[in-house]
Amino acid sequence: QVQLLESGGGLVQAEGSLRLSCTASIHTFSIYYMGWFRRAPAKERELVATITTGGGTNYADSVKGRFTISRDNAKNTVYLQMNSLKPEDTAVYYCAGKMYTSASYDYWGQGTQVTVSS
Repeated sequence: QVQLLESGGGLVQAEGSLRLSCTASIHTFSIYYMGWFRRAPAKERELVATITTGGGTNYADSVKGRFTISRDNAKNTVYLQMNSLKPEDTAVYYCAGKMYTSASYDYWGQGTQVTVSS
């Protein structure tokens, strides 16, 4: 059973920074695509950023230039560095993972709350 455990959420003022971490209980972490998603109150879940097995990244337009996704395969961990945070970034952030052969994200963390005050 794959487990993903997020940490690093919290309350921050606008223009501040936070770094989220997600550690996976996967023996072959390097072959998993990883992603960060978020769900704001009364909104649908949306993709924030993804990273491939080779380190290729993709971002939502709303976070480009402000957020950076990275991974450390030796630590089975994926990170989301969030800078210049805005109140509209307030949401529950979820880490997700899928094998590179899978069409959809199969594994999800429990989520971590990020609240940005104005």
